[in-house]
Amino acid sequence: MALAPQDSKLTVKDYGSSQDVRWCPGCGDYSILAQMKKALANMQLPKENVVFISGIGCSSRFPYYMDTYGMHSIHGRAPAFATGLKTVRPDLHVFVITGDGDALSIGGNHLIHAIRRNVNITILLFNNRIYGLTKGQYSPTSECGKKTKSTPFGSVDNPLHPLLVALGSEAGFVARSVDVHTKHLAETLEAAARHQGTSFVEIYQNCNIFNDGAWEWATDRKIKSDNLIELEHGQPLRFGSNNDKGLRVNSNLELEVVTIGENGVSESDLLVHNSQRKDPALAYMLANMHHPEFPEPVGIFRQVQRPIYDDDVREQVRKAREARPGGDLKSLLHAGETWTVSASN
Repeated sequence: MALAPQDSKLTVKDYGSSQDVRWCPGCGDYSILAQMKKALANMQLPKENVVFISGIGCSSRFPYYMDTYGMHSIHGRAPAFATGLKTVRPDLHVFVITGDGDALSIGGNHLIHAIRRNVNITILLFNNRIYGLTKGQYSPTSECGKKTKSTPFGSVDNPLHPLLVALGSEAGFVARSVDVHTKHLAETLEAAARHQGTSFVEIYQNCNIFNDGAWEWATDRKIKSDNLIELEHGQPLRFGSNNDKGLRVNSNLELEVVTIGENGVSESDLLVHNSQRKDPALAYMLANMHHPEFPEPVGIFRQVQRPIYDDDVREQVRKAREARPGGDLKSLLHAGETWTVSASN
């Protein structure tokens, strides 16, 4: 890793490694890589203080393409590696790069426990609703009825929804963006990196080889305005090509889509987004909106502070050392019954 002089400003190019990027041409991962570099350059994070840890999958090649420290770890175990590293090295900015298969299948428990502990790491989940590296099997986020090499008659599994998993694990920062929404993605990644505690970002990412067009309704410029709703803290939830549609809570405490100007509906009737609510109920309701029944939200669903696991662990160790200073490992090992094994005659 090449380190820039301390007094020079790092550019987007400085964060990229010299390795050839080996994703398929047209893969959404290219855009995510570019926006990650842009976010880091905007924050001016020292490269020697940044670590990317990945599991197994197409997304997990990410550390090779960053001129920072990195680790290509074991399938599904990146959150466990990141937990250990961040606990002993609080000075590092630790990012976990994972996919829908890596994180939610073999890595499901590791993901849940890293989030519920609130380790101070940033988790980026690339969701293309397919296993890409192993050539097109259905994944935990694939929709019901999905026909793949491993489900030739259509999947009968109910898909997992990553944001609901994160919110159910009480994540303090939960967000979603789309690979080709470059400005929104860069801003979301930076906000996630600045958050203290676990930040979780789901990124809708297109696999143009094995699941092309999975998110077309969210990326096609002609229709995306009617299918997405951008979350902004303190702003009413409006969307649509004419910005005349919105969300409100009805008498059954359910979200419903309304049109401003129809049936006496005005902007004052719309739900105002509050990402800083301690209660995650609103964030959960928004994350449970799925296309085509509803517009799907993008942006920050929840952003609250919780006790940070790695801070608490280090404080616990500090107090233990103060209470019992001068520990000696050799004395401890010989404190109980011991014996010497010698060669017999």
